[in-house]
Amino acid sequence: MHAREIEHGYGDGVHILADPFLLTMLARIGHPDTDQRELRPLLRTIYERLLAEVVATEFPTLELRLATRMSSTTNRGFYDGPVINPKTQVAVACLVRAGVLPSEICYESLIQVVEPAGVRLDFLSMSRQVDDEGHVVGSDESGLKIGGPIRERILLIPDPMGATGGTVHRTLEIYQELGLGPAGKIIVLPMIATPEFIRATTERHPEVVIYTARLDRGLSPPDVLAHPPGTVEGEVGLNDQQYIVPGAGGLGEVLTNSWV
Repeated sequence: MHAREIEHGYGDGVHILADPFLLTMLARIGHPDTDQRELRPLLRTIYERLLAEVVATEFPTLELRLATRMSSTTNRGFYDGPVINPKTQVAVACLVRAGVLPSEICYESLIQVVEPAGVRLDFLSMSRQVDDEGHVVGSDESGLKIGGPIRERILLIPDPMGATGGTVHRTLEIYQELGLGPAGKIIVLPMIATPEFIRATTERHPEVVIYTARLDRGLSPPDVLAHPPGTVEGEVGLNDQQYIVPGAGGLGEVLTNSWV
């Protein structure tokens, strides 16, 4: 665990950041007075910072000598030190629709630190299917645009709201069913996650690494909230319609202003 993470009992592959800057941005995103004019810039700020943490911690590095503007005046004007390996191969799984903007932000940031030819943006159109009572019963996959195998690549899944874990699970199933996996490393990047999401994802896919800026377990009893996350039973972060509490109030709908 790094210094800027909270203590928990979910396992070493789960990283819940203790970052007041991110928490402040998330509080603004979830506020009822925040509209689309503010929401998109806030989301960009959050995902640029989240991705920077992931790249710095999880991506391979190497030692390089690189020229600077001072290199032509002195042989001491070179940078000698660690950089992200520019040959790193990455596939970003863009989950339509709440995941579109986070995925594009991650893609734009990644091609600043590794060679653009090694970064791919895959599109997976999936939406939650619900029964008559509003409970999630599956996902509807109306379109896939996947650019090839993920073997030897880092697979990044920037799904902003980690609710049930069903979308991430189905995403990994799709890559596997198409014979495109397994990935070299799988990193899931929800800005908000629930205990239900973390447990479901780590139980089904113990190889997955999770980074999140906030853990929401707002419906847990007070005696459960008195314990560190992941250390006792009874944590609840989802309501009966499987929306996150406190969450962000239907981020996909708010982002697109399309309430369907």
